[in-house]
Amino acid sequence: MLRYAAFSDRDPEMSDRSGNSGALRVLHVVDSLERGGLERVVTDLAVEQRRAGHEVTVFSILRTGGFLGEIEAAGIPVRIGGKTRAFDLGVIRALRAEAARHDIVNAHNFTPSYYSAVALLLRGRTPAHVVTCHDMGTRLRDRKLRAFFAFSLRRTRRAAMVSRQVRDWYVESKLVPADRAVTITNGIPVERFRATPERRAAARRALGLAADALVVGCVGRLVPVKNHALLLECLPHLAARHANLAVVLVGDGELGTMLRERAASLGVAERVLFAGERPNVTDLLPAFDVFAQPSLSEGLSIALLEASATGLAIVATDVGGNREIVGDGETGLLVPSGDVDALTAALERLLSVADLRARFGAAAAEWAERNASIAAMREAYDRFYRDALATR
Repeated sequence: MLRYAAFSDRDPEMSDRSGNSGALRVLHVVDSLERGGLERVVTDLAVEQRRAGHEVTVFSILRTGGFLGEIEAAGIPVRIGGKTRAFDLGVIRALRAEAARHDIVNAHNFTPSYYSAVALLLRGRTPAHVVTCHDMGTRLRDRKLRAFFAFSLRRTRRAAMVSRQVRDWYVESKLVPADRAVTITNGIPVERFRATPERRAAARRALGLAADALVVGCVGRLVPVKNHALLLECLPHLAARHANLAVVLVGDGELGTMLRERAASLGVAERVLFAGERPNVTDLLPAFDVFAQPSLSEGLSIALLEASATGLAIVATDVGGNREIVGDGETGLLVPSGDVDALTAALERLLSVADLRARFGAAAAEWAERNASIAAMREAYDRFYRDALATR
């Protein structure tokens, strides 16, 4: 459910721009467009906003690839800041010039929020600066980053959080006043993910998997917070019970070598396919029987939304907004973070009972259809932007 604060500080001078109709000029500011959940959300949101008639531009602070081509193919301009140093005045100047042409500057997470807030200093009342917080703020343990973010929030009209847990954390941490904080849950193009027997067969061929393999899949960057190592620790026990078990890790990152070495040391290397970064995750998900997410922290996971829309039974750690997606005992199973025994037991339960996998998967797809559409997210952002424009 979306939660909007009761706003009382309306500015009547902004009524022409904050009405219930008409296009907005929106600038999204991101660190980069490399493949990840935040970047996937921004890409899908920007495309949907352009389809709805808004004028949209994306500003990437770093020189980047990833989703760049997909965004430009949708007719959306992308500006590259080309940041080369800790505090890059050239990026500030470029962002300041770009922001002047927009009604809304939507920064995504901490560094983009700080850069855009500085770029808008002395600009007056417009464009309106808003921020979307995509995670539980684990990086804000760094005092310097936290101070910079606090500075930017003082110059931010509204803050959107991607789950209720994320909103509660920022409010309880006294970073964001409750009356400026709203929850806007992430959305995805649900219709792209509907699985069919034909798509399942094609996905298995693409990954080189046997038709009768029992597949546990995970999609996410190979970085510490995703905790793929915990999943690998489960495999010796699971492999001993399921001769046709295969594990597919889609994604790349700094821990790739270490995880490959750990799989070898556990004697399960032949069971694990490191599929690398893939642009076509939509086409690969139907290959899985169970989706596993052993993360240490999440905001509102795009990977879990996509797995749900595909109709996969899920095992995920009970962190961040995961319980807002996974209904424990209804669409999947939640386990404590870092608990290898609990994760092993949950995976074993689903791998052993095909009917349970099918029931959870069907319920997950139905939930996604009702709750996770990109159109609903875009409509929520429209309201969020207009509230920001109407507020001092």
